[in-house]
Amino acid sequence: MNGERILGKENQESLINNADGQYLNLLRDILENGSESTDRTGTGTLKVFGRQLKFDLSEGFPLLTTKKVWFKGVKEELLWMISGEQNIRPLVLKDVHIWDEWPYQKYLEKTGMADKLPKYTPEWKEKQNEFIEKIKTDKKFAQKHGNLGPVYGYQWRHWKARDGKEIDQLANAVDTIKKNPDSRRIAVTAWDPQDLGNVALPPCHLYFQFQVNGEKLNTFMVQRSVDSFLGLPFNIASYALLTGLIARMTGKVPGELTMALADTHVYLNHLDQARQQLTREPRHLPRLILDDW
Repeated sequence: MNGERILGKENQESLINNADGQYLNLLRDILENGSESTDRTGTGTLKVFGRQLKFDLSEGFPLLTTKKVWFKGVKEELLWMISGEQNIRPLVLKDVHIWDEWPYQKYLEKTGMADKLPKYTPEWKEKQNEFIEKIKTDKKFAQKHGNLGPVYGYQWRHWKARDGKEIDQLANAVDTIKKNPDSRRIAVTAWDPQDLGNVALPPCHLYFQFQVNGEKLNTFMVQRSVDSFLGLPFNIASYALLTGLIARMTGKVPGELTMALADTHVYLNHLDQARQQLTREPRHLPRLILDDW
């Protein structure tokens, strides 16, 4: 390990109420107890199943301190989801490129270029840059080729009912928090089986539910597939931010965020980076401050 020190189990357990402490414990669990598995990307993973994280948001905002988490990306993606958008153009205009690859690859397949441009080669990347520039500058091109299908935010805001009408699940949740805070039905889902074949990527975090406990707003979310090294730090911050925003809108304060994690994995090409992260000492968590609006 070249003199690097991995935080031991005793040190990690002493941080169990800290965001980094829980996250590092989870990484360690996967590295020690995970089983090797194939996956759709062909990379391979180490995975465990059925884990839980719980954060007391009054203790600080759970933006991990043992790795850099791009908060601008967290914020802009969440606002994009809240808007109900399904096209990447609003994100691209903010220089957020989290979702670029999926519509780009679909574009290559539609235009017959996919076989000529193997993924991640210099030529593939050069063509992707041209694609993104056109998404940015040509609205009609973006409308045709930048659509992801009915992904997260679209389902949150435009769920299709059997009668053809749309259901704004998120607006209904906010309204219920205000008018019937004891309700056990303050839930939003992004998982619509009839749309799974129409989206760029089926939703990984597929359900969340709010609970009001006095002045506190608690959030419980379910995630079917958890990229623990790259995606999970983003997901933690995103749902903490969502809790903060909805709490602000409804006159509450953020309470607890509970995350139920199903297939929880680290890709094999991230194992060395995960081990390196386990050598780092957590710092104090930041605070979330929301401007008036």
